[in-house]
Amino acid sequence: MNRRGKQVLGIILLAVIWQGASWSGIWSSYILPSPDKVAGALWTMLESGVLWQHIFVSLKRVFQGFSIAFLLAFAGGATAYELPGIEEYYKGFLEFMRNVPPISLIALLILWFGIGETSKIIIIVLASFFPMYLNIRKGFVSIDKKLLEVGRAFGFGRWRQFTRIVLPGAVPDILVGMKVGLGYSWRAIIGAEMIAASKGIGYLILDAQQMSRSDKVAAGILTIGAVGMACDKVFQVIGRMAVKGSTKGAAHENQGFI
Repeated sequence: MNRRGKQVLGIILLAVIWQGASWSGIWSSYILPSPDKVAGALWTMLESGVLWQHIFVSLKRVFQGFSIAFLLAFAGGATAYELPGIEEYYKGFLEFMRNVPPISLIALLILWFGIGETSKIIIIVLASFFPMYLNIRKGFVSIDKKLLEVGRAFGFGRWRQFTRIVLPGAVPDILVGMKVGLGYSWRAIIGAEMIAASKGIGYLILDAQQMSRSDKVAAGILTIGAVGMACDKVFQVIGRMAVKGSTKGAAHENQGFI
């Protein structure tokens, strides 16, 4: 059996165990709704279009927060490479904030920015920034010094060294950081949409919990997982294209060296 077949089989076995636990009567349907009940709730929301609206809103928030976090992480990683002395001034603050759960800042964010979109975006930024920053920084500072010496021998300035040697060499680490950061963005969406939201998958789950609709809660959780996996697959395709592009660029540059 190939890898995809094993993955499908694992999902089927999990669904069978879930259905068996639901039928056993050990837990009530309120605590553990059956898979068919969850599937029914999911289909009803899809058919009515309500779920698509929530998905679109959450996607928009994740994209905005993830994009801002990536720009900040890239700037921080580039600064750590180009100006390592300056990094010492903000390194301690970043280490401190890395250990502070973003969800703990909700009260302050509401006080400072209100209950609008800004607070929600900041939660996502805080959740996804650090894995991206650490990987981007690692990619930049771990570039082989011999390659930089070759670049200097061919008359490369600092900007050309960065764009032609450092950046292509750091692409794999950058992509790893972005992939992990994207996952953290989806993990943070529940906390982000706790801030007086009226739409979004997180809001859907919280609203279903308040209405004692555990089937909708489970449907919302499955939706987050499915949408997150879909985004990850799209990102993998883009990542492979980026790696191929950087490899071709490096090969072209090497021909120029020769």
